[in-house]
Amino acid sequence: MTHPKMADYLRTLSSHTGPGLAPLPLAACAEMLGLNGLGLLLAPGGGPSELVQSCGERTTALEDLQKVQGQGPSLEAARHGALMLLPDMTDTSTFATDRWPGLPGAIEALGVRAVFAFPLRIGIIALGALTGHRTRPGPMSADQLTDAFRLTDTVAQVIIATAAHAELPDIPLLDDPGLHFAEVHQATGMLAAQLDTDCDHALIRLRGHAFSHDRPLLDVARDVLARQLHLDADGDSSP
Repeated sequence: MTHPKMADYLRTLSSHTGPGLAPLPLAACAEMLGLNGLGLLLAPGGGPSELVQSCGERTTALEDLQKVQGQGPSLEAARHGALMLLPDMTDTSTFATDRWPGLPGAIEALGVRAVFAFPLRIGIIALGALTGHRTRPGPMSADQLTDAFRLTDTVAQVIIATAAHAELPDIPLLDDPGLHFAEVHQATGMLAAQLDTDCDHALIRLRGHAFSHDRPLLDVARDVLARQLHLDADGDSSP
């Protein structure tokens, strides 16, 4: 049965008539779902996922880590519509250890013990994901899962309805000051021009440097934009 407060939030989202999606009460939703943080990611057309709204002190770090490694539950949910319920990231008997080598341990190092990624889809159309995490292990209850499914269904329907009136990248869904990883895109473009390569290769260079130096991708991007870090096509770097 849907929590009464969650039902109120869903009605508010469904009845919103302003431009874009009404700001999601993610902190309140996370509390009702027994989570320590939630992140709304959009990945229209199965493209790169963008964290557009979030709550919880570890959410940005969790999504940054998955961007660095190019794998993880959020990406699986956003790109492929896969439901990812991982109640204990330290459980080596689960598929996560084999599917994403090195990622479960890195997630645990963030203080995150459980991750739950719910795909945002309308039919075969992939829109993104709603990813929650918890600092202690354990599954979500049946009621919590029911609320999470209804929340993701409502958000997906509202996004589709909004997209009918505007191009999805221009929908004002974003927290101020905008995309959490906007600087990653800016640094990717700058690096692509410097290396005379495409943006896919430039992003691989950024991710590779972040991974090999155990740094957040966002921090590496900011150093590139500030011209404090120079990356070449062979994988070398200089201050």
